Amino acid sequence: MGAAPLSRTGEIRAIARTDSARAEAMLRDLVTELFAIPVENLRINRDQYSLNSLNGFFDSDGAGFFFKFHQEEGEEQMRGEYYRADILAQAGLPITQPVHMSTLPGEQLLVYARRSDPRFSDVLFELERSPDPAAIARAVAAEAELNDRLLACARETLAPITLEQSAAEPIHRLFHERLIDPASGAYPGGRLARFYFGKRFDFPGGVSVRWEDLARARPVINGKEYTRSLGELFDLAHARYAPERQADAGGIVAHGDAHNANVWYERGEAADHLSFFDPAFAGARLPSLLAEVKSTFHNVFAHPFWLYTPELAAERFTARVEVAEGRLRIDTDWQVSSLRRQLLRVKAERFWAPWIATLEERGLLPTDWEDVIRLGFFLCPTLVMNLNAGEGADRHNPLSSAIGLSVALAAGARPVSGEDIFTDFFSGIDHVGNSLNLPSRR
Repeated sequence: MGAAPLSRTGEIRAIARTDSARAEAMLRDLVTELFAIPVENLRINRDQYSLNSLNGFFDSDGAGFFFKFHQEEGEEQMRGEYYRADILAQAGLPITQPVHMSTLPGEQLLVYARRSDPRFSDVLFELERSPDPAAIARAVAAEAELNDRLLACARETLAPITLEQSAAEPIHRLFHERLIDPASGAYPGGRLARFYFGKRFDFPGGVSVRWEDLARARPVINGKEYTRSLGELFDLAHARYAPERQADAGGIVAHGDAHNANVWYERGEAADHLSFFDPAFAGARLPSLLAEVKSTFHNVFAHPFWLYTPELAAERFTARVEVAEGRLRIDTDWQVSSLRRQLLRVKAERFWAPWIATLEERGLLPTDWEDVIRLGFFLCPTLVMNLNAGEGADRHNPLSSAIGLSVALAAGARPVSGEDIFTDFFSGIDHVGNSLNLPSRR
């Protein structure tokens, strides 16, 4: 069987890579058709954060608008609904409502009134490049306020869910459904097979490794050996992230995809505030341990520079890779920046630690809760884009590929001995939970 034809948004996104003018003309026609409004001056925004989407601006009847659409492979066959902003608004979460919305399969598109606020991702990127202590303090305070609201909403909306309710939530498109063929459900399939299986990986120093050898090699990252190989992690994620297995921690109202490119940064006189948009994977019964996985990983561990701007990583960092004697050795001078560590501490203290304690109190904490979070962290970078810089490469270079795999592998498994930033994170979560006799993570 040949590949399924692209949806309209999928075709536009594919064409935009090489022919902006044609893609913009197609988008202008689509917006006009969907919403029956005149469209002028439409232009696509060149955006390093739009890994699976397009966004941009246009004018209509003298007013300015911002558009965004998220396009997923095989979405016509997938479950759930897109774009349920009203669910978030009714639960009291800060969400910018679109003025026009289409949820048709292959034509999912949101249109917002244009605003001057930057996205939080852009604010933090500039602070990464030019640190400003006062501005960093305001940004971290805004993150803390948002997490207080997330925790309050999660506690208010937490309820047991059935296997069927879990499986119906669209957040599974971000995880499990990227591991399988969307039509048949076969594993390995989807992005996993397309990005990695049977491919050659290229690393710094002219090192090339086949998937078959890379997948089974035991990781040794900056001298620390880890307990799970790349192939083992994908197999574990396929089993544990099956939608029907994600009901055990209950369901909550959540955005599900709140990386900072989906967050407005609203500057105020006394304090700054954050507001969501693009709720493509929002849900009313979203499996509760998945809700903040993507925002935690993408807003912290993808920085500085390696995931979204791999060309900057190649300029600023070094890495060495060797596969020998059943070991994958990666040594790199990349590390999470001070700014992102501050954001991680806020996330751990203001959301994750009290949330794990809440699930325990209500009898909804699975014994393998750390594994669930770790496997989600692992899937975030490996499936959001192709980390392979060799055969079938997309945006990554050998240096950023080595960094990306080292981060993903450390996220997915504990070191055999010693500590790293992920063990520190989970220890911080446990710090609040210890008095509640939380289940062992080992």
